[in-house]
Amino acid sequence: MSMTDVLAAADISKAVGAFAAADSFNHKKFFELVGLKAKSKDIMKKVFEILDQDASGFIEEEELCLILKGFTPSGRTLSPKETKDLLNAGDKDGDGKIGVDEFVTMVAES
Repeated sequence: MSMTDVLAAADISKAVGAFAAADSFNHKKFFELVGLKAKSKDIMKKVFEILDQDASGFIEEEELCLILKGFTPSGRTLSPKETKDLLNAGDKDGDGKIGVDEFVTMVAES
C-alpha cells in the first residue's frame, strides 16, 4: 500500500513542500496540510503501517527522521532536532518510540 492509496497526492505534495526548508517541520501543521487530521482512525492506522517500515509495530527514531520520505520519495530527511521534537510529541509512555495508539493521538491532537 502506498500513501496515495489513503491520502490525496496533491495534499501530500503541498504538505511536504511546505516543510522543504531545514528545521521547518511542524507535525501539527503537517498532519493538517496532508489531510490526515480529518481522516478516520482506520486511515491514521494505515498511514502508521506505511511509516512503520520494519513492521515492528512502532515508529522508531530511525524511521521518524524519514517521515516525509514515507509520504513521498522526494521528501527530505528531518534534522536530528526535528526528529527528537517529533518523538517527544508522540511518545507518551517514554519508551523511545511511537506506537499506533500514540500516533493516532498525536495526529488527533494536532
